Amino acid sequence: MSAEHLFEGNLHWDGQPTDRAYDYANLHRGTRIEFDGGATLSASAPSVFHGDDRQPNPETLMMASLMQCHFLTFMAVAIKSGVRVTGYSDRATGRLGMQDGKMRFVEVVLHPQVTLAETVDAGQLASMHDKAHRNCFMSNSVNFPVRVETAG
Repeated sequence: MSAEHLFEGNLHWDGQPTDRAYDYANLHRGTRIEFDGGATLSASAPSVFHGDDRQPNPETLMMASLMQCHFLTFMAVAIKSGVRVTGYSDRATGRLGMQDGKMRFVEVVLHPQVTLAETVDAGQLASMHDKAHRNCFMSNSVNFPVRVETAG
């Protein structure tokens, strides 16, 4: 596997509707994001920042990226360990706060729940999550703590 991979995307904003004032509170925050291969999504800001909670926003996309990365890395660990996963779900919580004078993520906590075809020792399952967390590209790329809390 190459040591470097390039990913590209495009963001498009259609502009401010003419019937809305051009100010912070009324700014239309909807965008369309497109990626090579055809994946597209509409996005906005969270409602707390005058956006639309019915669409993904940078904060939920960050959490989605961390959840998806942990899932994919966990699945690789499971397969390489000979453990068959039959179900997987996660619920992330992310906390924004002021740190060093800037609003930023101060923590994301993942809460994965895994169903396995066979019983494995709780220690082995914890070790698999730990290995997945240590090798997740996205959690290795952020400057805030990402924790994994499993039931058990």
